[in-house]
Amino acid sequence: MNITVTGATGFVGRHVIAGLLRDGHNISALARKRSAAMPASVRFFAWEAGETEPPAESLAGADAVIHLAGEPVGQRWTDEVKTRIRKSRVDGTRHLVNALSTQSRRPGVLISASAIGIYGSRGDEILTEGSAPADDFLARITVDWENAARLAEPLGIRVVCPRFSMILGDGGALAKMLSPFRMGAGGRLGSGKQWTSWVHIDDIVSLILFALADDELRGPVNATAPNPVTNAEFTRELAAALHRPAIFPVPKLALKVMFGEMAEVVLASQRVIPEVAQKARFQFQYPQLGEALRRLFQEG
Repeated sequence: MNITVTGATGFVGRHVIAGLLRDGHNISALARKRSAAMPASVRFFAWEAGETEPPAESLAGADAVIHLAGEPVGQRWTDEVKTRIRKSRVDGTRHLVNALSTQSRRPGVLISASAIGIYGSRGDEILTEGSAPADDFLARITVDWENAARLAEPLGIRVVCPRFSMILGDGGALAKMLSPFRMGAGGRLGSGKQWTSWVHIDDIVSLILFALADDELRGPVNATAPNPVTNAEFTRELAAALHRPAIFPVPKLALKVMFGEMAEVVLASQRVIPEVAQKARFQFQYPQLGEALRRLFQEG
C-alpha cells in the first residue's frame, strides 16, 4: 500500500513507519523537518500541522493516511501552549481533511490519533468507547479533534480514531519518568489510588496495522492494554523492572507547582478498557504491565 504518515518523526510516528516498512509498504512522511534517522526510502514532505494544508503531492495516490501530528501535551500549559495544542490537533486535522477532499483518488482509510484524555478523571469507573466525554480542556479538544477527523467520512473515507493511553517505549511519558526511578528516587504520584491506563509501543503499532487491514473497524478505539493498574501498582512494577526501590511519593501539591494545570492530567484516574479492539479480536502482545516493562528494559 501507499501510506502517508503525519507526525512522522515523533515517538509513535517513527515506530509506525518502521512497522510499515517491515510489511513492505511505500511511505510518504510529513513532519516539521526530516530526521537523520529516517530511512532514505521514505518520501519526506515538510508540514507544520495547524498552519496550512499538507502538500497535495504528499497525499497523491495514498491508499491510507495515518495522522499522528500534534503538539505534545506533557508540558506546562501556558496560554500559548494551549493554543498550539488545539491548533495542531483540531486545525491540523481539518487542514488534512480539506486536502483529502481535493484528491481525485481518495484513500480508503484515515487513522487519526486521539487520546483517552477525552474521558477526563473518573475515579474507579470502567471506561469504554461508549463512555461520555468529560468537559475539561483536554477532553473538549479531543472531542473537536475526533469530529474534525470524521469530516472525512462523507468523502467516502473510513475513519478510525485510536485513543492513545500512556505509551510504554523509548520515548513519551515513560522516558521522562525513568531518571528518578533509576536513581532510587521514584515513587507514587499523589495518593497512588488513581487508575493508570497504559500500552506497549509494539501493541500501538500492531493496532494501527490491524486498523489498516480491518474494513469493519471504524470510529473511536481505545488504544490501551486490557489491564489498567493503579498508580501505586504502576510504581511498584516499574521499580521492580528497574531493580530499584520506590519510596519517595510525590505530593499532589508538588505536582501542581511543577506542572500547573497539566498536573490534573498527571493525577487523572482513567480506568480504560479496549472494548472495541477486543470485540474485533485484536490480540495484545503485552496485556500485563510487568511483562511489558520487563520486555522494554531487556531491549534497552
